[in-house]
Amino acid sequence: MDIPPLAGKIAALSLGALPVSYALNHVSALSHPLGVALMSALILGQLFVAIYSLSRGEIYYDPHYAVFAVFAFTSVVDLLIALQEDDYMVGFMEFYTKEGEPYLRTAHGIFICYWDGIVHYLLYLAMAGAIRRRKRYRNLGLYWLGSFVMSILVFLPGNILGKYSSEIRPAFFLTIPYVLVPCWAGVRVFNQAQPPTCCTHNMVQEEQRKGLLQRPTDLALVIYLILAGFFTLFRGLVVLDCPTDACFVYIYQYEPYLRDPVAYPKVQMLVYMFYALPFYGLAAYALIFPGCSWLPDWALVFAGAIGQTPQRPTITASVTVRNRRCHTAEACLWLVCIAPLSRWGKQTWRGSEPA
Repeated sequence: MDIPPLAGKIAALSLGALPVSYALNHVSALSHPLGVALMSALILGQLFVAIYSLSRGEIYYDPHYAVFAVFAFTSVVDLLIALQEDDYMVGFMEFYTKEGEPYLRTAHGIFICYWDGIVHYLLYLAMAGAIRRRKRYRNLGLYWLGSFVMSILVFLPGNILGKYSSEIRPAFFLTIPYVLVPCWAGVRVFNQAQPPTCCTHNMVQEEQRKGLLQRPTDLALVIYLILAGFFTLFRGLVVLDCPTDACFVYIYQYEPYLRDPVAYPKVQMLVYMFYALPFYGLAAYALIFPGCSWLPDWALVFAGAIGQTPQRPTITASVTVRNRRCHTAEACLWLVCIAPLSRWGKQTWRGSEPA
């Protein structure tokens, strides 16, 4: 997959978040939650107008350009929040974490900000650069879609259900367009034409005729999917307070972080059990019986989802200094489990054409 050049104009515009956040942090009117929400909405509205005025040609060619530009700005803001909460900088976003979204100060919230401020930010610049140069970005878009949607599926319910449910402020409702816009963008990304592959039709057919034992990489992935599926189901039962001794020992001895009063780890495990577990089964079926044309696209989506949540926030949050214990067992388990997913994009091309 070719990585398109980054969008320099969007990068320069997004860095405007630095002086804006520093100035707003010293405005006394932003000491009220409603003032924070209104000012945030006003800034995003002005940002969209500025992007539309400067890049009409790109927006007419692909409206996603405006979406990626606005989200690149918010990614820089998220990175500032994470750096400030880890004491790497001072005086930028204190007002927002205090009066806007205090749950961003949790270990999970800080990691989400890091991920959005680094990984998502680079994806936005790459996709905006592809639009500017009239190149394809479908694979990048699918990976971003999976990462973004899984982040929202965990973070928003976790805010409402956890101990921060009483800390919901007006700024929380700014997440409504933050949810709806990616859904619209994701549908458009799926409807884009698939990029050409390096494999001819004859090569695909020849590979599909082979049995599973003749495809050792696919066999290894199937075994991984089965094992990961059982482990995912087990962890889901653990957070559902399964009374068995194995679940009791696991949650107290291996993953005490799952008992954290914030709801993020529990929501993570449930989202993973109800969404990723069925995909594991379907993907194993598609590898055993090649020819499923949906597998390459959805493998990219779930690779993005699994790359971001639920493992890595749980790993990071469980070993952060903000928690009282360092739970490294779960980190080691998941670093081993998620490694094969990096090869899905390369190995699932066999399912790109029907047999």
